[in-house]
Amino acid sequence: MSSEKITFLKDACEEFLLYEQTVRGLSENTIVSYRNDLSVLQNFLGSDVKVSDITLEDLRYCIGELSRKKRVSSSINRFIASVRSLFAYCRKFQYIQNNVALELKTVKMPKHLPVFMTNAEVDKLCNAPEKKELLWESRDKALFEMLYSSGCRISEIANLKLEDFSGDFESAIVTGKGSKDRRVYFAQDARNALKLYLEDRKKRFSSNGRKDTVKEVFVNQNGKKLTDEGMRWIISRYSGVEGVNHHVSPHAFRHTFATQMLSNGADVRLVQEMLGHSNISTTQRYTHITTDKLIEIYNRAHPHGGTKK
Repeated sequence: MSSEKITFLKDACEEFLLYEQTVRGLSENTIVSYRNDLSVLQNFLGSDVKVSDITLEDLRYCIGELSRKKRVSSSINRFIASVRSLFAYCRKFQYIQNNVALELKTVKMPKHLPVFMTNAEVDKLCNAPEKKELLWESRDKALFEMLYSSGCRISEIANLKLEDFSGDFESAIVTGKGSKDRRVYFAQDARNALKLYLEDRKKRFSSNGRKDTVKEVFVNQNGKKLTDEGMRWIISRYSGVEGVNHHVSPHAFRHTFATQMLSNGADVRLVQEMLGHSNISTTQRYTHITTDKLIEIYNRAHPHGGTKK
C-alpha cells in the first residue's frame, strides 16, 4: 500500500513557500520568484492536480510551453530550479514516492558578457542629479556614488541601515544572497555624497515637524524606506530621455565596479569577495571584458597592431 499523502498542487505549493520562508529563512525576493514560477506551473497543469499524478512528461510540457512563449533561458532555468525545489520538498515529506523532477535538464544559456559603463558615462550619470534636478538631488547622487563605489546589488543598498556602517562611512556590512554578510567599501566621493544627503534628509524632515525614524539609509520623499523597485525607477529616470539618455540597469553599476577593479590590477579572488560571489567563475566573466579592452588598446597603440589611425 502506498504511503503517499493525497496532496493537490496548490496546497503543496503553499506549504512549500511557507516552509522556505519560515523554516529556511529565505529572502523575500527568493520567495516571490518561487511563487511566480509555481503559479506558472499551476496555470499549465491545473491547481487541483495531485502532485503524485504529475509526470516527467507533464513537466517537460511546461518547459516546452515556456520556450514557445519566447521566455529567455535564464527565466526557464529559474522555473526548472523552482520546480525541482518543490518536488524535493514533496519527496521529503512523502507526498510523492518518486521525484520525477530530478530528470529535468536545464536549457543552454547564451554567453553574454556583462554590460558596463565607461568612466565618462559613470561620471555623467553620477552628476546628473545636480544638473537635471529631477527628483531628490542629494539622495540620488549618493545612491549612484554608493552603487558604483561598492559594487553592491540594488537590494543590498536598499536594505542598508545606518548602524551597518563603520566610522566615517568608510565601509559597511551588507547581507547578500543566501543571507551571507560581507564588508563593502566606499570611496571618498561616495562618502562625501552620503554625508550631504544625510544632512539634507535630517533638515527635510525636521523642518516640517516629522520624525525621521526609518533605520534604512535611503528613504523616499515621504520619509519611508526606499525599496529596490523605487531605486530602479530612479535610475531609469536619470538614465532615460529626461536624464543622460543612455539607459542602464542597476546592475551596470556593479558590472562597472568589477571591471574597473580588475582593469586596475585587483586580484580576482579579492573582487569575488567584495562582490559576494559564491563561485569564482562568476567573477571571472569580467576578466573577458578587461582582456578584450587590452587587445583593443594594443591594436590601436602598437605600430603593427593593424588599426589604421
